This record gives sequence, structure tokens and C-alpha cells, in this order.
Amino acid sequence: MTLVLKAVVLVLVAAAVLLVVMGQMGLFSGRPPQGLGVTDGRLKRPSYTPNSVSSQASLWAGHPQASAAQIDPLPLKGSATEAMGRLKTAVESLPGAKVVEQRGDYLRAQFTTRLMKYIDDAEFWLDPAAGVVHVRSASRVGRKDFGVNRARIEALRQKLA
Repeated sequence: MTLVLKAVVLVLVAAAVLLVVMGQMGLFSGRPPQGLGVTDGRLKRPSYTPNSVSSQASLWAGHPQASAAQIDPLPLKGSATEAMGRLKTAVESLPGAKVVEQRGDYLRAQFTTRLMKYIDDAEFWLDPAAGVVHVRSASRVGRKDFGVNRARIEALRQKLA
């Protein structure tokens, strides 16, 4: 290897190590979003960037991510208590999961990635009138999530099936 190539490789390795250290220090975790919870039968709207999913995305007319963020709600099986209990168990079985709020018809969780400590916030609201559990999941930081939030909700759907 030439001296220049060795220097470039060393700089790239150092940069990668620095990024991981910064992630482990929590510098990429972001802040909890404002406005989570259920208001007038709605969860918070999807993000304005392609890093979230929502079963209620269509309720936000004119939202630029409404179609990209749309995901089916989770089916309601059994009583509300049973359904929310199964949901909590399924959420807690996923990597990096932490339930941060729970009440009879609502559950909020955070999912933290192992290496870089990115945090995604997920909300679940049992809508008895519609017979479903509405969901919203979004990354705190970054413009894109590379489908992570959608994949996580679909993994929950499979666990609950």
C-alpha cells in the first residue's frame, strides 16, 4: 500500500470509530417528540420526512408523506385488555424495546438501536369503534429510516397473528 492510501484508510477507520463512540454516548438519540398520545381519536401525524409510518396517515389531508407513511392498523383480537397485553408482550420481545407509557387503550414504546443508539418512538391506540389498534412509529433523527419503522410494525403484526 502506498503511504497516501494507508493515510486514507486510517482516517476512515478513525472516523468510523468516532461515530460509534458518539453513538454510544447518546449523541444521536434525539429528543422525545412533543404531542404524542391520542387527541380527538388521532395519534400524532406522520413525520414530514420519510422516516415514519402511521395507520392514520390518511386522516392528515394534504400531508406530503400521507401515502408513503400509510400502514394498516393492527387487528384487534379478543378483549381490549387481552389485546393490549399481547401487544405489550410482543413489543417487549423486539430488540431495543422499552415500554415508556401504558394505559388501558394506549401503549408507547421506544426502540433503541444497539450500536448508534438511535431512538424510534412508537405509539399504539386501541380504537374500539373501528375494532383495530392504530399505530404510529417514527425516528427521532434523520430524514430517512430505510424502512426500519415499517419492518418493525410488520414484525409485530406477525407476532400478533
